[in-house]
Amino acid sequence: MSSSNFIDYVKICCRSGHGGAGSAHLHRDKKNAKGGPDGGDGGRGGHIILKGNSQLWTLLHLQFQKHVIAKPGGSGGSSHSTGANGDDIILEVPIGTIARDAETGEMKAEITEHDQEIIITPGGRGGLGNAHFKSPTNQTPRHAQPGEPGLEEWTILELKLLADVGLVGFPNAGKSTLLSVVSAATPKIANYPFTTLVPNLGVVAYRDYKSFVMADIPGIIEGASEGKGLGIRFLKHIERNSILLFMISAESPDIAAEYEVLVNELRTFNPELLQKQRLLAVTKSDLLDEELEAEMRATLPKDLPAIFISSMTNKNIMQLKDMIWKALQEA
Repeated sequence: MSSSNFIDYVKICCRSGHGGAGSAHLHRDKKNAKGGPDGGDGGRGGHIILKGNSQLWTLLHLQFQKHVIAKPGGSGGSSHSTGANGDDIILEVPIGTIARDAETGEMKAEITEHDQEIIITPGGRGGLGNAHFKSPTNQTPRHAQPGEPGLEEWTILELKLLADVGLVGFPNAGKSTLLSVVSAATPKIANYPFTTLVPNLGVVAYRDYKSFVMADIPGIIEGASEGKGLGIRFLKHIERNSILLFMISAESPDIAAEYEVLVNELRTFNPELLQKQRLLAVTKSDLLDEELEAEMRATLPKDLPAIFISSMTNKNIMQLKDMIWKALQEA
């Protein structure tokens, strides 16, 4: 998924349709010159609807669609005929999309399933025809309700990627390299920080034709929860992962300290993230001998499942998959 094609934030103006006006018609035919009221109701204005689509991975198709305008409802007619409802506008979005009010930040909808539909901007109700206002004291009302106006509001659509495993680590920790080794994903890989500027998803094949989805989240730095580096723009994607795989390079002078920095950034951004199951992979460990590896393992955080891996030599890659699969079953 190239950086130019991955869009996880759009702001659009949604205008639902006005309701149609009710009719104030009085029945007339060749046998009845002074019939009673038979005005029909106006039709409902068109809704703006979000619909989940599991085949979409980005909001790119909505990036330049700044205004979404639904059709108004039709006016009521004679013989109690109701006006046509305005055509709804359906916006297909990836699973994991959240709609928020642009002014208040209040969440309006959350798409979590394929084909799930949620109305985010309802159309105006149609007005009542004069037949509804007939009474013993007013048997020929000559008035009807106008249609209810539609709504016009700015809405923010945010995509939070759904994945089984989220890779969490500092820039250049080997996250993209791991994803390219265990899946068919082809993220950009280079030996400098912030190579990954957008999240990448990969489907990891496991034993007996099983699989799970892994997300490579752009690197976190100290202060990311306050907006430093790539800031909180990509921290939100971690919220949708079942388990978190922390990745720290064996070249780090203090693995435990780096792990605590990462945990603190997640805690500051959203304390609920710490309730997710966590695993630790020490990357770039192909040059470590058994003695040095044992020495480093003794310094790792207690009660945290850890494994030393190398994506270049495939060291412990299958064992890492086993660890992840076991954690997913527990989760």
